[in-house]
Amino acid sequence: MRDGKWGIAHVYSSTNNTIIHITDVTGSETIARCSGGMITNRDKDKGSPFPAMKAARKVAEEAMSKGVFGVHLKIRAQGGHKKKIPGAGAQPTIRALVRAGLKIGRIEDATPIPHDTTRKAGGRGGRRV
Repeated sequence: MRDGKWGIAHVYSSTNNTIIHITDVTGSETIARCSGGMITNRDKDKGSPFPAMKAARKVAEEAMSKGVFGVHLKIRAQGGHKKKIPGAGAQPTIRALVRAGLKIGRIEDATPIPHDTTRKAGGRGGRRV
């Protein structure tokens, strides 16, 4: 086993953006973070796979330079009364982290799911006549 430490890669992926945040094992100290919006300057591309891949590669290189050789993944979608399925950038992010040379430990779903429900924004539905 190589000398180094493990981290946690928090991946938040929605239709509009993908955010990758690597912390130490306790989750309290940030090691590296990047998002699709930091890679591209076009709003419509923030949630797409290519900027997510580039952001993951950038985060992985920064983390490996700080001594991290493996990460546990926490994948998160929007949750609540919105989508429970991660956006298009989640899978390319995982692939890019592996290709960059990071070992992958556990993969966990961290999407917040309400036990009853949450009220949607926008007031009562229906047309007022």
